[in-house]
Amino acid sequence: MIKNSSIYKITVFFLLLSIISIYFPPIESIDAAETTQNISYDFITTSGDYEYSGLLFSSKKELETTRISVNAPAGKIIKKLEWINKSTNNPIRSVKGFTAGSTSWAGKDSLSGTRLKVSSLDNTNYGGVYYWDRWSVTDAGHDFGQLWKASSTNGTIMDNKNCNGYVEKETIQGHQLPKYPGCTDNKLSLPINRTTAFLISEAGHTLEGTWIKHSAISTNDISSSNTKIDNTSRVPDVHGSTGTTDPSTLVGQIADVTSIDSIRMYYTQTFNNDTYNKYWANPGAKQVWYFAKFWVSFDSYTYMYKDKLLRATFADGTSGLEITGATCVPPSGTIQLTAKLTKVDGSTYNLQRHDKLTWRSSDSSVMTINASGVVTAVATTGQATITAHFKDTAQALDETADTSIQVGTGSSCGNTGGGDPGEPGSPPNTCGIQIGAARKGTITSHTVMDPVATGVIKADNRDSEKFDVLDGIPTSESLYVNVFGLNYLYKNQWANMSGEITYTVPVKKTYILTWTIPGEPSSGPDDPGTPDEPMEEEVPVVEQVTITRPYSYWQIDNLEVYKLAKTTVNNYALPGGSVNLTPTGYTPPVLTSDHSANVDDHVEPAPCEEVDLGTETVSGGSSRPALPTTDFTSAAESAVGQNQVKNDRVLFNGSTVMNDSWAQGTAPTPGIIPPAATIQRDVLYGRNYLISNTLLNKANTTSTGTINYDLIPGNINGGSNQSFPVNAINTVTVHTPVVNYSSVTDDQAHNQKTTPNPKRSAFILDRPFTVRIPTSGQHRNIQGYGDRDYAKYVRSKQVYFPFDVYSSDRSTFYPKDTWITIPTDQLDTEFFLPVWVDEGNYQVYFRTIAENAPSDFTTQPSANLDLAHHVATDIEPVEVIGRVYDFHITDIADYNWETVFRKQKGSAAPSGASYWTGLRDIDGGARGNSLPYTLPIAPGKHPAQGYKNAAVKTGYHFKFDLKTKGNMFGVQDGISITPSFYFVHPDGSGRQPVDLYYHSGNRKFIRIGSPQDTEKRYVVLNERLRNVPQGELQDNASYLYNRGGAPAGMSAAAYLRQYLEKTSKNKTWIGRLDWMLLPSEIRTLIGPKSGLPASVDTERANAAIQRWYGEYSLPADVYVVKKGTDLAAYGRTNRLDEKSSVFLKKGYIVVNFNIETIREGNTAKPHLQYIHGPLMNQWQLEGYSRTYNDPYGKRFSLMDGDVIFYHADQSSKGDFRSQVPH
Repeated sequence: MIKNSSIYKITVFFLLLSIISIYFPPIESIDAAETTQNISYDFITTSGDYEYSGLLFSSKKELETTRISVNAPAGKIIKKLEWINKSTNNPIRSVKGFTAGSTSWAGKDSLSGTRLKVSSLDNTNYGGVYYWDRWSVTDAGHDFGQLWKASSTNGTIMDNKNCNGYVEKETIQGHQLPKYPGCTDNKLSLPINRTTAFLISEAGHTLEGTWIKHSAISTNDISSSNTKIDNTSRVPDVHGSTGTTDPSTLVGQIADVTSIDSIRMYYTQTFNNDTYNKYWANPGAKQVWYFAKFWVSFDSYTYMYKDKLLRATFADGTSGLEITGATCVPPSGTIQLTAKLTKVDGSTYNLQRHDKLTWRSSDSSVMTINASGVVTAVATTGQATITAHFKDTAQALDETADTSIQVGTGSSCGNTGGGDPGEPGSPPNTCGIQIGAARKGTITSHTVMDPVATGVIKADNRDSEKFDVLDGIPTSESLYVNVFGLNYLYKNQWANMSGEITYTVPVKKTYILTWTIPGEPSSGPDDPGTPDEPMEEEVPVVEQVTITRPYSYWQIDNLEVYKLAKTTVNNYALPGGSVNLTPTGYTPPVLTSDHSANVDDHVEPAPCEEVDLGTETVSGGSSRPALPTTDFTSAAESAVGQNQVKNDRVLFNGSTVMNDSWAQGTAPTPGIIPPAATIQRDVLYGRNYLISNTLLNKANTTSTGTINYDLIPGNINGGSNQSFPVNAINTVTVHTPVVNYSSVTDDQAHNQKTTPNPKRSAFILDRPFTVRIPTSGQHRNIQGYGDRDYAKYVRSKQVYFPFDVYSSDRSTFYPKDTWITIPTDQLDTEFFLPVWVDEGNYQVYFRTIAENAPSDFTTQPSANLDLAHHVATDIEPVEVIGRVYDFHITDIADYNWETVFRKQKGSAAPSGASYWTGLRDIDGGARGNSLPYTLPIAPGKHPAQGYKNAAVKTGYHFKFDLKTKGNMFGVQDGISITPSFYFVHPDGSGRQPVDLYYHSGNRKFIRIGSPQDTEKRYVVLNERLRNVPQGELQDNASYLYNRGGAPAGMSAAAYLRQYLEKTSKNKTWIGRLDWMLLPSEIRTLIGPKSGLPASVDTERANAAIQRWYGEYSLPADVYVVKKGTDLAAYGRTNRLDEKSSVFLKKGYIVVNFNIETIREGNTAKPHLQYIHGPLMNQWQLEGYSRTYNDPYGKRFSLMDGDVIFYHADQSSKGDFRSQVPH
């Protein structure tokens, strides 16, 4: 049993060991090649760190990450773990502590933040005043008026003893005294409270101008810049006057950074004038002072994180299996084998039994092996191969190992291991007793009738006040009131009463007198004589002895005790201006008193009776003795006890103040009423006093209060209810804060301006835009304000556009110059810009109105830091910009293309087909056309069968039109089109820029664009095959007529007729072969005509969108050479004719248009770019493809602006019906 138990325990141990040793979390297998993965990570942050747009901002130069955990895919190891620059995708460094080769890694790293400069512009102080004092001419301790001393510690020069500057003198009572100190101190300092927000000021950075919370600003890097002296603002002094900054003031560097919100600056002043002065009463005593006020901008840095990627690179790992243990097993014996598994990360595990491990013997007749790796010999001799196989698909592990085991004997075979006196009675009154009148002696008084009442008005909640009401508290916030005073008041007067009681005491004593009368002696025998005769006499004596006994007791002359009744506190910010508080949890004092003015109620005589002194024998000898003289006073004294006395009675809160118990002779001196403690803070306390949102901002509103005490029962001789002022209640400043850090979207994605204005946001006509009016941001750096959300205090927030706008869904129209109210809780609001708004620069105005603003409110930019203002404002500069778009080819004169654009041959009726830039519209949405109707016109773009090779023959023109939006309706407005030319081989290869030549009369080989190229091009707007809609022509005529385009006196109908029949059919010069300027004569107006708001000029709206018509062609005979070829030089050395080899013929001429808009005839400064704008490419937005495959699969690379392919070797002259415009 013991043996079996041991085997069982060993088996269980190995099984547990196997299970524990090789648990691997499953990882999905991936390809054998190196792979990468971006690993998520975070930082250990503090309360001041915050995230914005996926970036983390902190005041700390370095942050530690939270624990990073990386696990390689199955079969892989971690080769690299690197930090990557997110913008350049370049490695920065490896993760600290990472070692390549493992399948998993966990740990932390520290990263340095990207340092970004931040600036808080134009901060100022409230102004400082530096005082100097001169003493009297009689003051020897101050050099008899020659000494000036600085009265402030904010400098380094404390007196004028070592100052060497020139100083004027003034005569005071014959003394020549320095008129002013004459010192220069370059280490004066003043605190500057930061009042403007920190914004990123890193020039050119994409986040430039972004507001950064002050908690993420480094206080260690703060510096000053852009210091400016404020020479105009007036600064108050202690004398109730004001002044301006001294002319000698120079601003220095930062002296000390108390906090991000309070920075002390050095400045220099020379105290060489007495512009501001005061003479004191003592002759020669004088004070001068110097003002300082200036503006400072502060710079520092914030550190940006999460702008880096953490990237892991995984590579293939190696693994293996090895069998360890004895190689020989004794007959009938056993040995234990172990499979040592090595994983891809190099970690090893010793396995004997595992659900993924199998053991096998090659010859079970020689030896067997069980699932736990125990080999048992079967034969007495022999050999077998033991195989271990570990396979785990989840971990991509499949390993095998073999070993040879021998059955034999010897030391090498087998395993080597094993496991109260009370009231007096009434004595017999045998004595005479007389109680003397009581006399008033010592009087003691105690008075506590000042409650020492104080109070506070503060912001809820007590002990965690959100605001400091001395600096400011908004309306709609609540206050608490707490008043403190003594628990009770009192006054008392105790009188000491004293007198005597006279006792007449009878004292009795009996004397026995004895003497002996001598006898006669014997005279002889016969005379016996007489004997002595004893004598005795009893004499009684009674004497009345007067004894006095004093008495003393205390009685109440006056006693008043008052309990707390209520308090009233008054302040502008409290509801109705006042609150009443009655005590809560208050126990009033308890007074018990007993008073009598009758002495008999206070004094009880002592018991008294006759004194019998008994008998006394007095021997007299031979004669009667005399009665002795005896003083019986002492006996009488002994016979009279002490008087019993008692006081009036006063109990306060159950404790004895004046004890009325009987006492001998003198009653105890009374105590005093215990001093009153200040009431507990919850006794006179009220909270949740809401500040009405109808109260205007007001600084330092005064507070008053009264506290009442009522007389309680038990008073003696006077008293009435009392009222006292509550002292030292703080002021309250009501300041409802609002901020306005508004912004607008900059529609750069649709800004086609040739030269965008980086200082203005782009608003694009006929497109939405968004305004953001946050209710959060930087306000005053006082408790409860600062950098936070102020939505609670906003009555309304509004935006003002100096141009018409719609709501985002165009359901609501807002005429220009309208204040539009935005829901307070709505951060972003989208509007839509009507197409008829004039292009140009505008200011968009924002205002956030505090809930307590009056109707005649005043405003302050960004935040109402000055409580005189109730509205915060902001201004955003914007630019309204138009569009150029919808270029398409509408007709080609080449007969091969006639039926594409016409319903049938010879017909003027358009088929409706045209070739657009791409498949998308002005804003990138689906246009509705389909292939092949996209530019450029090229082989394979003809929709009919049999024309797959068709490009356009030279000499044939093509018609096109395009649209603009904006102020392109002026007489001098136009479209500039600059053609450029390229040659490409039929297979799409070899594209290159080329020059084109043509003949004109006797002039040969004229290069297009040369001075000799003088061919003019003309366009007729209302031409038969241009198919300009009649409505467009009529609208054009109407606009021109109403805008002064008609001769004086001509009717509208006559002008319309003239325009349709003549003006629109005139030829208009549009340029030459190398440039075109489409003028206003070939422009139509196609803006909206219906559904317009009543205030909108309908003709101006119609003019807001324009269509421009044009056409272009190459000469019929055109000769193509590589751009820059000197054809004249070629002709001097080679025969030059139309068939010269210098000309490129087998291929296509690609015509490329650069399209720009021209405003007011200024061709030197194009307004908008169709293609080459620095911010966007409209050509691409409309879906232009930069490659296309012809019908034969040849791939052509295209350029933005490619519009048409001409055959380089086919001319319109080959068509007998061709009509060449030149």
